Amino acid sequence: MNTLYWFTRDLRLHDNPALLAASKSDMLLCVYVVDPRWFAPGPLQSKAMGGHRWRFLWQSLMALERSLRPLGQRLHIAYGEPETVIPELIHSHAVDRVIQSRQPGTREASQWQVIKAKTAEAVFQQFETLSLFTEGSLPIPLAELPDTFSQFRKRIEGAGDRPSERLRIRTLTALPPPPGFPEDNRGDCPPIPEPQHPLLFLGGEAAGLARLHEFLYTTHGVDRYKETRNALEDWDASSKFSPWLANGSLSVCEVVETLTEYETCETRNESTYWLWFELLWREYFHWYAIRHGANLFRRNGVQRKRRQATFYGHRFKAWCEGNTEYPIVNAAMNQLRETGYLSNRARQLAASCFVNELGLDWRYGAAWFEEQLIDYDVASNYGNWQYLAGVGADPRGLRQFNLVKQTQQYDPVGTFIDRWGGEAEQPVGLHTVDAADWPLL
Repeated sequence: MNTLYWFTRDLRLHDNPALLAASKSDMLLCVYVVDPRWFAPGPLQSKAMGGHRWRFLWQSLMALERSLRPLGQRLHIAYGEPETVIPELIHSHAVDRVIQSRQPGTREASQWQVIKAKTAEAVFQQFETLSLFTEGSLPIPLAELPDTFSQFRKRIEGAGDRPSERLRIRTLTALPPPPGFPEDNRGDCPPIPEPQHPLLFLGGEAAGLARLHEFLYTTHGVDRYKETRNALEDWDASSKFSPWLANGSLSVCEVVETLTEYETCETRNESTYWLWFELLWREYFHWYAIRHGANLFRRNGVQRKRRQATFYGHRFKAWCEGNTEYPIVNAAMNQLRETGYLSNRARQLAASCFVNELGLDWRYGAAWFEEQLIDYDVASNYGNWQYLAGVGADPRGLRQFNLVKQTQQYDPVGTFIDRWGGEAEQPVGLHTVDAADWPLL
């Protein structure tokens, strides 16, 4: 059997059931497709892929290729639209079977269906590698997924121990040969931008596994995670697993089983539980995105609740550029734009300001985060934005943070604001222009 394995958000050899299935073949073509559409502005003003995430992704792809070579394999990186690239590879290499990890997101689901329709002669299989549970092992039918995280958590934890039905799969040590080493057009991909600051994150499976070990066993940062997780800046205040989890260089099952082993051998406390709690949030949004499909991206959200919001171009620009009347938000947006990373607390403050103080349509903020964040995850990003905007999974509705109070609590002496230039010299006010961009005198 000739198999094409389409890498997407599963850039690893460890704990990869989809790659394990693909390994049971006579010939294996490992493919990653870089889509040109990622780098062009979309209808919400932002690109799907910004420079920071592109750099991290490319590092991850190069690390994956280095891991594949000792197994007699290589990564075929194609630059083009998957709906064209994948069928061409199927036909040119007589592929019998196509394997991919199942992803949340309507765009990804649509591409999969289009390609299947174009190449009916091949068998198409998807495996669940991004989540703790498979759909079949969830203790809740997907159609009955609770509307709130609290209900979901209670159902999961009420079912017994942490999920173990899909035990992690150890790193593969052998793979079938490729069909020679077909040439690809990776050279057409956009250049990798030079970073403005020293890189906090290095892409790739080895780096993700190293960070897992560091946070648990080297610094024992997990022991005080609940107390430190809201810090605006501090490397060990939070796990920092999210970039590797987002592109699948690190398996969430590997994280949970390593955490469980740590609790057995080292320490089990409220903080170690809280890391599990945060991973459950990630799990919830994963299934939430699959369950609700296109409603994840609609202005009225999953709740279909109408919100009064508009698009003031000058406000959106000021928010993106860190030039608003709110220093804590400016600092956060400057850090995001210059590094591609932002703490969870800073994300909440920036999003709250966008929705409440600036009165803007939440989808534009979500799209800007999609472009900028190296740890962008479609389900978590759009799920969290809907939650904060009061049209998603939050039963209490619209959330608004008191920015003055939050600044006093999390940046009392202004260290974060000073470091990231939060005090704008000429901040753009709310009423510089009206909705039609006419200047207000």
